[in-house]
Amino acid sequence: MNNACDKSKVYGQELWENILTEVEQSVLDEPILASFLHLTVLRNHNLAEVLAFHLSSKLSSQIMDPRALNEIFLDCFKENEDIINAVEEDILAYYQRDPACDQYSMPLLYYKGFHAIQTHRINQWLWKNNHRTLALFLQNRSSEVFGVDIHPGATIGKGIMSDHGTGVVIGETAVLGNDISLLHGVTLGGSGKETGDRHPKIKDGVMIGANASILGNITIGEWARVGAGSVVTRNVPPHVTVIGVPARIIGSTDDNMPSKEMNQMLDYDMDFVI
Repeated sequence: MNNACDKSKVYGQELWENILTEVEQSVLDEPILASFLHLTVLRNHNLAEVLAFHLSSKLSSQIMDPRALNEIFLDCFKENEDIINAVEEDILAYYQRDPACDQYSMPLLYYKGFHAIQTHRINQWLWKNNHRTLALFLQNRSSEVFGVDIHPGATIGKGIMSDHGTGVVIGETAVLGNDISLLHGVTLGGSGKETGDRHPKIKDGVMIGANASILGNITIGEWARVGAGSVVTRNVPPHVTVIGVPARIIGSTDDNMPSKEMNQMLDYDMDFVI
């Protein structure tokens, strides 16, 4: 079994086997959940099948049968294997960065921020493959179920941790790179009624604190850190910390990747304040 002191990265078949081992132990620990754990994980053959079943169960409704959704999701994963690779990276992001996550199976089974990101990966595939009405339907359903609203047109990389997820909003033309951490209440939105390319571009390794708003077609440079509650309306250079309303630079992130460090204690460096 994995524990909080052993945060090693595993991929592919090894990751799947770790998930199976954890869930088998969970069945022994909590027999009342045996049916849920068998249906969701143990009867399936791989991560794609688990994710398709779990998301279709959560997103189904009186007008959308879970079996139909399950087939759509499996087709999506079959057509685009990169999605499952990104799912693995997201699982590892939670396992590496969240001190409360001491099992690989936890985000897969219980974290709605993770579920919302994976639903978006499916929606983005649908959006790009001329199933825009279905993508918008599932965006709406995902927002209702998970409390996270991500437009199907947004581009999101891998290694994404949306911690808690509640209240996150990501607009249509937003672009997120890899290894990014978002806390609850983050908005990546527009700055008015303009059309076209109007949402933020978030580079690799960025951490965005709780309830921060980043507005307009601006760039947050790689390995930057945006403090909780900040409002950002202009470009942020790489490797800096910004905070405030409006946000201003208060320090450097040096050689540490903020999204992985997850350090939210903001000490002012007067040499950097502008």
